[in-house]
Amino acid sequence: MAGVRPPHSRLPLVLWFPAVLALALVVLPVVGLLVRTDLTRFPSLLVTSSSLRALKLSLTTAALSTVACVLLGVPLAVVLARSRVPGIRLLRSVVLLPLVLPPVVGGLALLYLLGRKGFLGQLVNWLTGQQVPFTTAAVVIAQTFVAMPFLVVGLEGALRGSGDRYEQVAATLGARPWTVFRRVTMPLLLPALGSGMVLSFARALGEFGATITFAGSLEGVTRTLPLEVYSQAEVDIDSAVALSLLLIVVAILVIAVARPRSWEGGLR
Repeated sequence: MAGVRPPHSRLPLVLWFPAVLALALVVLPVVGLLVRTDLTRFPSLLVTSSSLRALKLSLTTAALSTVACVLLGVPLAVVLARSRVPGIRLLRSVVLLPLVLPPVVGGLALLYLLGRKGFLGQLVNWLTGQQVPFTTAAVVIAQTFVAMPFLVVGLEGALRGSGDRYEQVAATLGARPWTVFRRVTMPLLLPALGSGMVLSFARALGEFGATITFAGSLEGVTRTLPLEVYSQAEVDIDSAVALSLLLIVVAILVIAVARPRSWEGGLR
């Protein structure tokens, strides 16, 4: 009958206990920060010049790295999902390596690739006379390195789940490969692309290990908000706690505001 909703299935009671524990594991540390915060100093701790510079730098570099993730990650995800070349499984493992590597290891890898003695860094220095490490560009590269796998995993999963029958039909009807990609593949990717961009931005916003190793912690140049928290923790723990809460709030807002319900499959 119209207007009659199907009954919701009841969840097994055995799931509630571990679910509550999992939620507590995520929420209680944030509560601990709230309890530790000096509310009388909270506003003044957030509006210092160093904090505002770190916040601006974090938002700017995270946005740039997200753009880089899209420009590089979308083609890579399509290749991994649709290509039949030998060794594609090994390539997929290499692409996902930043997900399991400690970030500081990724920072060292970037340093020895693009540093003054790295083979690619020497080429960049010879061509431009500039060095990549310890610059704002190094921050963007480090963030892209750790964040792009989140985008690639989501997009590849979406493509594999949707199958390639629509693309095959379009090719059968005479569409060129670029037309198939633009008119068929990309529309299939849009929901996963949105959520992947949000995850990439959030991961880039919180990046620490690879950034401090590859880009350093130069105020106004490479000191993002996570690095500012680390720096303040050594001199003013109240300031570090306040900045940590600010970073949490920004991350929650990014995920909540930039991730519409339609990207979650219309779930209510």
